[in-house]
Amino acid sequence: MKRQSRAGQLPGVREHFYRQVIDAQADQPLRVLAYSLVPSPRARPDEDWGTLQAEADQLGYAIAVRLHDVAVPATTTYFPASSASQGVYTPPWDRPGWREAERQLRAGLADGVLVLDRHDISSDDDEYHAVIKHLGEHCRAFLHVVIPEEPVAPT
Repeated sequence: MKRQSRAGQLPGVREHFYRQVIDAQADQPLRVLAYSLVPSPRARPDEDWGTLQAEADQLGYAIAVRLHDVAVPATTTYFPASSASQGVYTPPWDRPGWREAERQLRAGLADGVLVLDRHDISSDDDEYHAVIKHLGEHCRAFLHVVIPEEPVAPT
C-alpha cells in the first residue's frame, strides 16, 4: 500500500497555526524570526535577508532576529549505496540556528518564523509537517514561507 503524500495538506496546516497566533494577538505587529539555510560554510544569507525583509515589510511583520544554518549533509546508513541517501540534510532540530529559533519562540520573543521556502526547513513532507505542528503546538508560533509549497499535480 502506497503512503499518501502530505504535500497538499501543508499550506492548510501552516494557515491553521497562523490563525491561532492571529486570534491570540492584541492588534500588535507580528514578530518573526528570519531563518535561512545556506548551502555551504562560505555562502552568506545576505540575499535571503533582503527577500525576507521585503516580505516582512509587505505583511507588516517585525523581524526580531535573523538566524541561519549551513546545510550539512547527514550521514545515513539506511541506503548507503542508493541514490535515495543523496541530498539528505541534517534535520532542523539538529541545527544550532534552528534550535535557537525554537528557544526564542518558546521564550515568547517572536510569534513565528519567516523562511524563503519550505526547503529551508525540510524537503521531506513528514519532517516538514512535524516542524509546523511542533511550532504551533509547543511554541505557539507559525511558519510563513515566501515561496508557497508547490501544489500537487493531479495524476
